[in-house]
Amino acid sequence: MAQTRIAVIVGSLRRESFNRQLADAIGKLVPADVRLDRLEIGDLPLFNQDHEQQPTDAVRRLKEGVRAAQGVIFVTPEYNRSVPGVLKNALDQGSRPYGQSVWARKPAGVIGMSVGAIGTSLAQQHLRNILAYLDMPTLGQPEAFLQHKDGTFLPDGSLDERVAGFVGTWVAAYLDFVRRHAA
Repeated sequence: MAQTRIAVIVGSLRRESFNRQLADAIGKLVPADVRLDRLEIGDLPLFNQDHEQQPTDAVRRLKEGVRAAQGVIFVTPEYNRSVPGVLKNALDQGSRPYGQSVWARKPAGVIGMSVGAIGTSLAQQHLRNILAYLDMPTLGQPEAFLQHKDGTFLPDGSLDERVAGFVGTWVAAYLDFVRRHAA
C-alpha cells in the first residue's frame, strides 16, 4: 500500500506551544501508512514581491514540502482573533509567484488549541477564508476547536483519553477526505 504524505504546518513558533504539542500528538494517532512531515515556517523571510523570483532556501524548502504532500494539516493558535502572522506569511510565500501556488487543490485540515473557551474558532474561520481563495478544499466536519486544560497532554506527549477520541475521529475524517480528493 502506498504511503500517504501529509504536510503539517504549525502556526506557532513558541517551543512549548500547545499547537506544537497537538501536532506531535496527532502524529501518534495516524495509521502506519500515513507519514506526517512537519514543515518549518519560522525561518521564512517576510513576503516581498520583489524577491519572489529568487526565493530563499527556506521558501524553496516549504514549497517542495507542500508539493510532495497529498494534503496539508494546519495546526493554528489564535492571536488577536485571527491567524498568526507567521502562518499568513507562509501562505503568502507558497502562493507566489501568481499562478504558481503550491497550495492549489491540496486537501486541507484545520485544527487548533487555545486556553480560551472558544478554542481557535475565529482563527480557523479566517484561515478557512484564506484557504478557499488559495483553492484548497478544506474539511468542513468535524470542526476541531480544542480548549487546553491541565491534563490535556500526558507525560509521553499523547492526548488524554477524552481529547484523543475526538481528535482521532477528526484525523480519520481528514484522511478519508484526502483519499477522496486523490481518487
